[in-house]
Amino acid sequence: MPERLHRPSSWRRCLTGATALLLCLSACEVGPDYKRPAAPTPAAYKEESKDWKIAEPQQAGSNQAWWSIYNDPVLDDLEKQIAISNESVKSSEAAYRQAVALVGEARAGFFPTLSLDTSLQRSHQQSKSTTQYSGSVGASWELDIWGKIRREVESAKAGAQVSAADLAAAKLSLQAELATDYFQLRTEDELQRLLNATVDAFARSLQIAQNRYDVGVAAKTDVASAQAQLESTRAQAINVGVLRSQLEHAIAVLIGKPPADFTLAPAPGVVAAVPLTPPGLPSQLLERRPDIAAAERQMAEANAQIGVAVSAYYPSITLEGSVGFAATAASSFFAPESLVWAVGPALAETLFDGGLRGAQVEAAKASFEQTVALYRQTVLTAFQQVEDQLAALRILAQQAAVQDGAVKASQEAERLTLNQYEAGTLDYTSVITAQANALSSQQTALGILQNRVAASVALVAALGGGWDASQLPQNPEPPLTLP
Repeated sequence: MPERLHRPSSWRRCLTGATALLLCLSACEVGPDYKRPAAPTPAAYKEESKDWKIAEPQQAGSNQAWWSIYNDPVLDDLEKQIAISNESVKSSEAAYRQAVALVGEARAGFFPTLSLDTSLQRSHQQSKSTTQYSGSVGASWELDIWGKIRREVESAKAGAQVSAADLAAAKLSLQAELATDYFQLRTEDELQRLLNATVDAFARSLQIAQNRYDVGVAAKTDVASAQAQLESTRAQAINVGVLRSQLEHAIAVLIGKPPADFTLAPAPGVVAAVPLTPPGLPSQLLERRPDIAAAERQMAEANAQIGVAVSAYYPSITLEGSVGFAATAASSFFAPESLVWAVGPALAETLFDGGLRGAQVEAAKASFEQTVALYRQTVLTAFQQVEDQLAALRILAQQAAVQDGAVKASQEAERLTLNQYEAGTLDYTSVITAQANALSSQQTALGILQNRVAASVALVAALGGGWDASQLPQNPEPPLTLP
């Protein structure tokens, strides 16, 4: 009797001890915990100029898209179609959904696997036939004692975040490409207007030369020179259509349309004042760029894989069980004597693998170190891109100011030279030279403006386009569904 009184207490202590042991083991996670490695970050941007005059609006508001700083409704409408119709964005979005599904695949390891097995077998031997009926429900559950499944889920979640950052990076890249193509097309429209106006001016110059030749005060060479200059400029005006058509086709593909179904009418589009986006602190760039966020999440993904590789050194413990019925007659299938059941744990451990596990751990560590190097290189490249565009905007602004003076001087020289030719004090060669200089100066000024706008777009993209790492999904898991 005394022993029986103590047996329940002994069982409770054993059960409590076993439960405590399982809880302690379940809290174990082999492999290193992830810590974000440091990246080279300067205190300030080298090329940022404090003398810039920031155009208004200087940056998009928190509820505005980054391209709104250019105040162009046509561009705004085109940019909105990127996220909806662009096939590359659709591909990246599908890759993200696939990565989220892989999280669910890894998460399934936390749960037991249930199976149903039924059979009906008819056998015959020496004129005797028998029928065997059987059915059972089985369960198998691998205990995540060493944290292997948790590391797999951790890695899968980081991989899904990588895909989410890649999706954001793809959108930003395509949006920047669209804006660059759009403003280049508008520059071609401006060049077309400039050349058309120049053709009209050269036609008037030809008429002046023809009139002077008709009255005998100018040589035939003046008429021929004026005619050659006019036709050459007309040829330039026609050639503008080649690049403009190509840019229009590129924009059509970016918004997911066949080039044959898209037309962009000529319109004023080159911004008069190039907006400058304040770059902020260099340390903020690490959170603004989706490609940096993707590289950082790749490190977390690779770090978790080290734990998965290390877990192979430890035994796997699986709880298995089944319950069912087996009988030779359907009427006795559910009888007590037909009940069949089995339950018990299974332990598996690899005793020798020829160094396989060690090689896998070393490979996982090397993969992590590779992602660290790629992350730091991505950060350095990001800083380079920002510095490049800051320098380009600063230098191009200086060049534009000088070129504006050159345009005014060349136009004045053209006017004075043509007046002197009409007065008979200069030959027509001087007129041609002055007109060619004036046209060249205006074309150069237009090219500088296009480069400034392109650098402005590139700077916005280099700064992340208003994106922030907080936009990454914090828990990218699919909903748990039952079959």
